[in-house]
Amino acid sequence: MISLNYRDARPIYEQVRDGLRHLVITGAIGEGEKLPSVRALAASLAINPNTIQRAYTALEAEGYLASEPGRGAFAAHGRGKENARKEELLRQFDASARELCFLGMTPQELAARIAGAAEERKGEGA
Repeated sequence: MISLNYRDARPIYEQVRDGLRHLVITGAIGEGEKLPSVRALAASLAINPNTIQRAYTALEAEGYLASEPGRGAFAAHGRGKENARKEELLRQFDASARELCFLGMTPQELAARIAGAAEERKGEGA
């Protein structure tokens, strides 16, 4: 499910957050699917439950998870949902696109990359 790299400069909670985000984005964890409990995931990764809770809280703030008191955490229904994470990624995308154009990439090449990413997403069953 998630692998941790203790030599990575990123904190463990960020590695967990990024791993879970990847699983949600790729469709490995489907929309509405229940995630492991904080304690269960902490036990399987042999880390502190507070670390998992911190990752879950960050993912909920980004719109990838929805917590239901007494029931647990579920992958959010993200289609068409406006959230802070989407806005942050769009700002990064705009900055990257400007720099790539400065470095000589054409808008058609950028569009082809975007189309390729969309096709990958379809191929992953999302």
